[in-house]
Amino acid sequence: MTAPYARYRRAAAIPAGMAMATALAFLPNTAATAAEDAPAPAAAQADATPLSYVVNVKPGHGTSAYVKKAVAKAGGTIVTSYDQIGVIVVHSSNADFAKTIRTVRGVQSAGATRTAPLPSASTGDLGAPKVLSAAEVAAADAPAGQDPLQPQQWDLPAIKADKAHEKTLGSKKVTVAVIDTGVDDTHPDIAPNFDRKASVNCVSGKPDTADGAWRPSAEESPHGTHVAGEIAAAKNGVGMTGVAPGVKVSGIKVSTTAGFFYTEAVVCGFVWAAEHGVDVTNNSYYTDPWYFNCKNDPDQKALVEAVGRASRYAEKKGAVNVAAAGNENYDLAADEITDPSSPNDTTPGDRVVDPSECLDIPTQLPGVVTVASTGAKGIKSSFSNHGLGVIDIAAPGGDSTAYQKPDAPATSGLILGTLPGGKWGYMAGTSMASPHVAGVAALIKSTHPYASPALVKALLYAEADATPCTDPYDINGDGKIDAVCEGTKNRNGFYGWGIADALDAVTK
Repeated sequence: MTAPYARYRRAAAIPAGMAMATALAFLPNTAATAAEDAPAPAAAQADATPLSYVVNVKPGHGTSAYVKKAVAKAGGTIVTSYDQIGVIVVHSSNADFAKTIRTVRGVQSAGATRTAPLPSASTGDLGAPKVLSAAEVAAADAPAGQDPLQPQQWDLPAIKADKAHEKTLGSKKVTVAVIDTGVDDTHPDIAPNFDRKASVNCVSGKPDTADGAWRPSAEESPHGTHVAGEIAAAKNGVGMTGVAPGVKVSGIKVSTTAGFFYTEAVVCGFVWAAEHGVDVTNNSYYTDPWYFNCKNDPDQKALVEAVGRASRYAEKKGAVNVAAAGNENYDLAADEITDPSSPNDTTPGDRVVDPSECLDIPTQLPGVVTVASTGAKGIKSSFSNHGLGVIDIAAPGGDSTAYQKPDAPATSGLILGTLPGGKWGYMAGTSMASPHVAGVAALIKSTHPYASPALVKALLYAEADATPCTDPYDINGDGKIDAVCEGTKNRNGFYGWGIADALDAVTK
């Protein structure tokens, strides 16, 4: 099925009557506002709106005086500069800023990171988690050795995480960064494992290290908190259990209040993770406003280059980057895809793209682990994107209970996770699959503390349970094929190298 909404790409479209999930690509914090901009030249102010840009130069050096002068002359104000990867974040009200700065000696590419002015207007959320009531939490009953809500977590035995926990819960020396909408570190299932020093707010493109800056406000999406619990909810006799309940988790907030994940914030997030000892990053979003960034467009090309530099830098510094594949049931290996949702911060329109040339970032960037979603019956979720050679691995992300009903005592086909305010609830999407893989990668790193990112990824794929194509794939039983899987049992477009295996991660 195709998710009908634009910006909330990571939210799975669950049939009417089923609990809807919000698993997304969310909105910008007003920390990046026009108030931060220096006045643009008068000539540029007439009919232009303030936008944010990335300017890519040669890495390894401070921004040259020549480029700085050119930025100012073109009506730009430098917000921050990531010299180690050669990415400069600029605000400007000059509609021709990018075109002008691209002609400057030393500038390799440049582009607007959004099509809406700073700050973007917020719109309402498109669905919410199915929150467990206080009565449901109080009534939870689990066998000895399990956290109270663990019987509802069908996803843990699906990847043998319950068996892995009998061997180890993971190492406190391993940190997984949740690059997302923010993490509520006061949650009783997250607080014991929270890594304060590796947490930050990157929404403006510049790190904000104020205490609690990484937390979502009451008006913002609970998405990042849900993801954090899936990865590392403590095994502490409270609530649920994470895939790797002994590792650390940090919150890197990159989503605006309106729910957009813009390039400058994502770049900041990867660089922060790189420089703060993070071992794994989880990326359950796509970088707004373009679902696919086409390299023949100078703006979009610059965004691919900036995020690509940042993700490569994080990997170079020791992080395994894991990302969700998306929820539109797209074949990412197809010759062409119709993208109806870009740009999602102004007025989207249909465009036909070649997904090998127009990339969903960060998930399609080189080196990033791309994760597809499976449901409670172990087959591709109805919404999950797929594609031979694109999908690396699969993991539970949930599905409509009508399509894939879990075995008792679990009752929901969605994924249980932590929610802000000390709550728990269900969501579904490849956003929920990715943290399962991030958790398994953390267990591998715990077992092999000196393993490089390349070795962790190799073990992740080698230890996955090979899963053959589901053929025919008629998830709703209406007699029509809903997706076509290509490839062999050992590697195919639905499951990549297979379904993640937490037990092998701690025993091999």
